[in-house]
Amino acid sequence: MPRGAFPKVALPQDLKEEAALQRRRHAELQRQDRFFNARKRLIGCDLEAWNAQVHDRRIQKAIEKARHDAIAAEMRWNNKTACLLDQRQRRDRRRMEQALVDFHRDFQGPETRRELDLSDPQARKREVVLGPPDQDPRWAISGMQTFQGEDVNFKARKKFQEEQMREWSLQQQRAWKNALADQKSAEDLSARTVLDWDQKAMDMQRLEAATRRAACAATKEFNKAQVEELAEKRRREKQQEERENTAEICHLLERSLLSEHRGLQRARGAGMSQDQLDGIRATQQQQIREKLRFREDERQSNADWDQQRIQEDRAATLFERQQQRLHRELRRDLDHHNLRLAQQQKSRKKLLERETYTNRPTEKYFAQFNTTSR
Repeated sequence: MPRGAFPKVALPQDLKEEAALQRRRHAELQRQDRFFNARKRLIGCDLEAWNAQVHDRRIQKAIEKARHDAIAAEMRWNNKTACLLDQRQRRDRRRMEQALVDFHRDFQGPETRRELDLSDPQARKREVVLGPPDQDPRWAISGMQTFQGEDVNFKARKKFQEEQMREWSLQQQRAWKNALADQKSAEDLSARTVLDWDQKAMDMQRLEAATRRAACAATKEFNKAQVEELAEKRRREKQQEERENTAEICHLLERSLLSEHRGLQRARGAGMSQDQLDGIRATQQQQIREKLRFREDERQSNADWDQQRIQEDRAATLFERQQQRLHRELRRDLDHHNLRLAQQQKSRKKLLERETYTNRPTEKYFAQFNTTSR
């Protein structure tokens, strides 16, 4: 310590400020730990909303995967069709090239050229001894063996040329017929392939129609069985009701006869007249008819309700089929719409990657974030 200097003493105010500074630093470190640690960052967050977003995102990924699988299946089918068309095109090209090579070999050989006598290295080996000048046309004018106007072999040479032209024409006709036959066979093969595809599509449509008809027939048979069962049930109920009505009528008649007999005895004892007895009997018969009519009305009402329920069930079945058909059509339209949207999004993504996202950020750009909790 230098002479004359006093030791530095920590004042209470400095200690208080230092403690406050340490406390703020500790609070900042804890805040950063809460914010930057993904396992502890739960303050001020809606966990249920996050879980719902995660669930929606999984559903969206599943839908996108299904759409991509459908697009991939269609692309595989298109690729297979393109491969078949490419193979057919290559086969036709090879056939045309082979036909061209055969034509060059048959009709454009070296022996048919005018320059053969100048460029043929085997000309000397094929030379034969010349015959007499008036018979052998190979004698040249410079040999002083034949002269102008002495074409003694004109007929034989002309006949040979005609035979040669006829043979060339026949060869060309045969080659042309073979080319036409090959082309016709290729067209027939393509037509048979298209017909096979159409036949498969028609078979699938017929199978679907047969399945639909079988389902309709089964539904019709089921409804018919239900109607027959209901009719049989009504018939048995009607028979039972008729038996009960008959029994009740008999019971009522017996009871009325007994009552009349007793009433007659009482009337005779009480002094009732015959008109009063007839009025009592008519009233009883009227009550019996009203009760029978009431039961018949009740049976008819039940039958009407059963018929209305059957019609409602049939209408509900038809409505359900219509709803299923509309649902299939809407699903098909939605698939086409989603496919168009996927293609548009794919093209837009390619456009953005090619023209917009050209300046990629570096690590320095991302390092400037999450450095403080404020």
